[in-house]
Amino acid sequence: MSQADRVSQADRVPLSVLDLSPRSQGASAGDALRNTLDLARRTEALGFRRYWLAEHHLVPGVVSSAPAVLIALVADATTRIRVGSGAVQMGHHTAVTVAEEFGTLAQIHPGRIDLGLGRPAVDRLFAPTNGVGPPSGSDQPTAASGGAASGGAAPGRAATVVDGLLLPAPPQMRLNADRLRRQFALVGYRPGAGDQYGQQVRDIQAFQRGDYRTAEGDHLTVPVAEGADVQIWVLGSSPGASARTAGELGLPFVANYHVSPSSVLEAVQAYRDAFVPSESFDRPYVMVSADVVVGPDDATAAELASPYGLWVLSIRSGQGASPYPSPAQAAAHPWTAEERTLVADRVETQFVGGPATVARKLATLRKATGADELIITTIAHDHADRVRSYELLAGEWH
Repeated sequence: MSQADRVSQADRVPLSVLDLSPRSQGASAGDALRNTLDLARRTEALGFRRYWLAEHHLVPGVVSSAPAVLIALVADATTRIRVGSGAVQMGHHTAVTVAEEFGTLAQIHPGRIDLGLGRPAVDRLFAPTNGVGPPSGSDQPTAASGGAASGGAAPGRAATVVDGLLLPAPPQMRLNADRLRRQFALVGYRPGAGDQYGQQVRDIQAFQRGDYRTAEGDHLTVPVAEGADVQIWVLGSSPGASARTAGELGLPFVANYHVSPSSVLEAVQAYRDAFVPSESFDRPYVMVSADVVVGPDDATAAELASPYGLWVLSIRSGQGASPYPSPAQAAAHPWTAEERTLVADRVETQFVGGPATVARKLATLRKATGADELIITTIAHDHADRVRSYELLAGEWH
């Protein structure tokens, strides 16, 4: 390896973990949850900084649907690693319940709890030809009323490469909006919740400080949240309200390259442009997500990652993420040109290879985005391969 190919010390920012608790074909929900606890213990020993759990509902292949409960289990199963949400979807929750849940967690695990918050964008997603991306902090497919919808970047924009980082063309998807409305209603989505997001974040902060007041001036308290050592994060997929809210409140921001790679640089720049120093952060702090599969060599990693496109197709065709297929099942799928186009942005931006290959790709992501930290999500059909991917990455990176 030449000197130019080596990852510099400056690029070796801390690595964290984002876990969806994926369920593979043939496995049970209990298997997936036990795998999460095992992976948390192992990645803690490997030196990863955080272990975050996603929130997804009514999805056959994803078991992380109750993040506060799962965070409690992971925190109990570990001793040092920070544990948090990536992200609590605020369209399904109130500021009070989130403050209570995460305050409770922090009282038992002080100094270890992160609260990642995602903004729902469902109202705008259902508007015809709106061109906005998926709900911030989630991997929910976009939808439009009887028409096409694109990712977080401007529709029709061509793929570009910036500082070595691929920014793919936003995908175009045609989904059943009525079905999505019914699903969101089942999990308690409140129409218009996206417009309340900034105030919800401020309300959670007020409950933590103990100075919350209603519009009528009533002082209300959430005792378990007051003074709780919870670090609030905002996750975003576009240069919209999430990025602005994080910046205006001086909070750390997570840009979702793994969800909406086409708009990651715009999201980061919008956050930095809006940033106002706070008590916790005197400068912007950016974490960027990446889908990663590491194998002992490039060829083996490619085989392990081969089901990923089929899994993304299950999401974007409106089924919800299916149980994760095996390489053999993926190889048997008769791909059409339209299907390959539908998943191309995600497949092309997954970082796959041997340890040195993936480390170089992650260094490119860090340089292009100026990230202070990277959060890695890895899915493989076999749990042992997923664990080994994190082990190989940590051995190369650290």
